[in-house]
Amino acid sequence: MNINFLAILLAAASTLVVGFIWYNPKVFGTIWMKETGVTMNPDEKPNMVLIFGMSILYAFFIAFILQTVVIHQFGVLGLIGGDETKALPSYVAFMKDYGNEFRYFGHGVLHGFLAGLFMILPVIGTNALYEKRSWKYVLVVGGFWIVCFMIMGGIICAMK
Repeated sequence: MNINFLAILLAAASTLVVGFIWYNPKVFGTIWMKETGVTMNPDEKPNMVLIFGMSILYAFFIAFILQTVVIHQFGVLGLIGGDETKALPSYVAFMKDYGNEFRYFGHGVLHGFLAGLFMILPVIGTNALYEKRSWKYVLVVGGFWIVCFMIMGGIICAMK
């Protein structure tokens, strides 16, 4: 089973698009700034190339592993040890019959939602408890990542 790097890259880039919308002051940006204490000081010029570059790199890491969650065929590949050349004929027959099953956008969205809700939200929530952040913060940041995981999962799952 080949890794679709274009799908992973598009999924990673989608997080920037979602972020531009999600953190817009007219959406959740004002709430996020209030809850984090971030201010728009014109004297401070953040290194946006570094911020966006690292954001894409981290999102690429997420998308790379998310493919194993949203594409069931990766689980089958794992059962044979990851090397298709050493697989029994039953693997080849199975992949011929089921290699494209559940490979559509909505299915990826579902698994992205579940991964975001049950993996990312608890991480953000736990960190927020120790950082003494509000529930608004958890909902804004956690909600952002759940939506990102849904879109990323949809893109990865649909692009065969």
